[in-house]
Amino acid sequence: MRILTASDRALLVEAADLDEAMRLNLAWDGVPGVVERIPGARTVLVRFDPLRVSADELAAMLETTRVDAEHVPHTREVTIPVRYDGEDLDEVATLLGVSAEEVVNRHLAAGWQVAFSGFAPGFGYTVGDDPLFDVPRRSSPRTRVPEGSVALAGHFTGVYPRESPGGWQLIGRTDAVMWDIDREPPALLSPGTLVRFERAARETQGGLGAAAGGPERSSAPRAADADARGVEVVRPGLQLLVQDLGRYGHAALGVSASGIADRTALRDANRAVGNRPDAAVLESVGGAVLRFHGDGVAAVAGAAGELALTDAAGVERTVRHGAPFAVVDGDELVLAHPGAGLRHVIAVRGGLVAHAALGSVASDTLAGLGPAPLTAGDVVEVGGEAPHAVDPFPQARMLPVPGETVVLDITLGPRDEWFTAAALQTLADQEWAVTPRSDRVGIRLHGDVPLERAVAGELPSEGAVNGAIQVPPDGQPVLFLPDHPLTGGYPIIGALTDRCLDLAGQLPPGARVRFRIIAEKSTS
Repeated sequence: MRILTASDRALLVEAADLDEAMRLNLAWDGVPGVVERIPGARTVLVRFDPLRVSADELAAMLETTRVDAEHVPHTREVTIPVRYDGEDLDEVATLLGVSAEEVVNRHLAAGWQVAFSGFAPGFGYTVGDDPLFDVPRRSSPRTRVPEGSVALAGHFTGVYPRESPGGWQLIGRTDAVMWDIDREPPALLSPGTLVRFERAARETQGGLGAAAGGPERSSAPRAADADARGVEVVRPGLQLLVQDLGRYGHAALGVSASGIADRTALRDANRAVGNRPDAAVLESVGGAVLRFHGDGVAAVAGAAGELALTDAAGVERTVRHGAPFAVVDGDELVLAHPGAGLRHVIAVRGGLVAHAALGSVASDTLAGLGPAPLTAGDVVEVGGEAPHAVDPFPQARMLPVPGETVVLDITLGPRDEWFTAAALQTLADQEWAVTPRSDRVGIRLHGDVPLERAVAGELPSEGAVNGAIQVPPDGQPVLFLPDHPLTGGYPIIGALTDRCLDLAGQLPPGARVRFRIIAEKSTS
């Protein structure tokens, strides 16, 4: 067993093989201070609460674990029909030195079992018994992989439950519903399941999108009647979402925490209007226009820009950033494109009410869980729980602007050894530009000098934390944000400290980042 630093709040434990990783994961149920465990191909990522246990204390506890030699038992069997028409099928055949037809036939004949879940809800890492299947990932991941895509990477087969980014090689498609939150278990490919692939009898009319079932998204809840308090979306801007602090504790289902990108802004906005610190809010990228139904109190925190409130008579008044302001029925709030930061956070006294998924109303854009992105005409209901008085004194924060350089603290690891000494120096010395190809999944950074690998080849899929700095083969890092995949196969060179996560969530395109290494990787 080798224990590596994954962040200032996570350890990555290396096991001898997949079976041992699965058995270690089961053995650590109930270890004090452990928040969540994410098994991988040969690892277990262990997230912990530093107020309850230190990294050194936790590592010492984990090292004493002993497991028996039994394999992880299988739970059930499923059959998945596949249309073998993937755009990477011929390339996979070339990489493996066989014909495309042989790839298909051996994929059909192999025995497969789901080892663990990750990446997205319903995505099962399914390992086979045919040694042929050892397939490298794409050198650069696709930004959009269609839902239902059947893909290969390393020794695994997986099926994308919904459209998402991905770097696996696509060999086919299926119409099977991979994730249904009302099903037990919600994931068709849950850990332990035996899987058999078969040729689909026929093409589904209308293509993949007509039948493949990805995760359910609830529509925006609408005010129950004309007298109910609510917030109507007049113009959503670039993206407008319902968010809270996230859904923790569901990693075994392949579900990440997600939640608000700027926790500080959520707490500041809720404090201003007297809500609980974890009450649901709106998160807006860019400008937006909102109309209030009923009287109330609201506040806008996070990104800074011009704010104006116009009443039903057309009279306009400015709104102070971060401070509570009264609204009456028909008032419209106009949020201009921010001059500093990226994401406005809007709280309303009483909190927002939306349909919860796995105990949270957070909108997970990668997983497709929680309320759908809001569109014009949606009305989000306002609740009635506001246990505190309003706070008229806004919290002062300095947020980044395009062209500005922001320093973010990081810990090295767990895979900094995969990079040359020069790459580690470049990571810290070079400024990295925030590109427009960024979202809640991750920020794609660009540097003049890419990060050079010292280790070639593929990394077996393993867990990743919010704030991880993952490096694809092109050497240009991706900084993970709250909707990041739970697991991935590109090496992670370092991770932001917890206190820098909120600042990362406010990085606008055009800003520049410099990483400051505050702790070298520790290994035990």
